[in-house]
Parts: sequence; structure tokens; C-alpha cells
Amino acid sequence: MADCVKLRPGGTYSGKQGFDYFGGIAKETVGSRGVCMHLLTIPPGGRAKAHKHESHETAIYMISGTSKMYWGSRLEHVMEASAGDLVYIPADTPHLPFNEGPEPAVAVIARTDPNEQESVVLLPELESLVPR
Repeated sequence: MADCVKLRPGGTYSGKQGFDYFGGIAKETVGSRGVCMHLLTIPPGGRAKAHKHESHETAIYMISGTSKMYWGSRLEHVMEASAGDLVYIPADTPHLPFNEGPEPAVAVIARTDPNEQESVVLLPELESLVPR
């Protein structure tokens, strides 16, 4: 039987998407086999690279602030999420989150892949579709 583990977010790591994440629950930290969960703070003006998670779903809970996300095969949709909102992103869905500010946007992010960064696919061909 595996042990229960408690973590307190401390150090950060840089994701392929262009954001720094607080280390959390992942195969690398606690040996999880089917889930990862991290904290993300998007500073005012922060913007991810266009990407998708090829083989895993993502669930987001906004703790504070407001963030927008372009999503869809050509990033043709836009969604705004603020404190208290829950967001679901299906596997293989292109998206690009950003924060127009003026305050940081803080969220809990959970994914159905314990290796979180493994199935991240960058989509540079979509970058120019989203205004800066």
C-alpha cells in the first residue's frame, strides 16, 4: 500500500507552456499514477504559448483574479474565468491562457496525467491568431 503524502507548495518549475508552476502533486513528487495538481500564478500581462495536452484532461479552479483563455482548433473561442469559477479543458484541445491584469490570477490546476508536462504539445502556428 502506498503512503499518503502532504506537500506545501515551495519551489517552482518552468513548464513548456511558458509559465512557472509551484510544484505539487505529480509522479515526480509523490509517485502519483493518474493525476497531477499544481498551483499557477499568472502575473498581469502574463501569457502562455499556444498548446494542447494531447492525452489528458485539465480541470482548473480559479482562486483569485481573472484570466482569459482562447481555445479551439484555431483559438477562435474566448472564455473569461475569475475567482470561484471552475474550467474544464478536454484532452487534445488547443488553448492559450493569459492575464490582462491588473492583478495576478491564481489557480489550482489538476490534470489526468501524473507526468503533467509529458503530453504538452506546443502549437507555434497558432500564436499569431491571438492579439498581444
